[in-house]
Amino acid sequence: MSGDEIKSDDNGYPAVQAKLKKLTGALDDKAVELQGLQRAMKTNAQRAEDTARAIEDSDLDLRFVDLTFQVSIALDGAAVQLRHLVQNASTGAVHSRLVQGSHAQSYGRLDEVRSGRSEKTPKPGFFVE
Repeated sequence: MSGDEIKSDDNGYPAVQAKLKKLTGALDDKAVELQGLQRAMKTNAQRAEDTARAIEDSDLDLRFVDLTFQVSIALDGAAVQLRHLVQNASTGAVHSRLVQGSHAQSYGRLDEVRSGRSEKTPKPGFFVE
């Protein structure tokens, strides 16, 4: 197992922190990728609209004008939905950072104490009557 791999069944403090960091990075990366795709869709929608107008000005069959306008509208609609995905990915990354910070605040010191002692820690529920 390489240093970048995280066991999915490991729920110890360092593993959870690593999983949250990996999730945040993936969401940030996808938001950037989706922004690029969204810009390209907007550009292509405008190009399709310009092409439709050129076809219309050339007195070609109106069927082609309508079809090309429909492509422009579809691309523009896809760009709008991609903008929503970018916002959702960005919001998810922010929430992931907040969870990571909250987790660190709640369990970080406990992990330091537990990791720093040589005695074994009781199993969960040991102190429950």
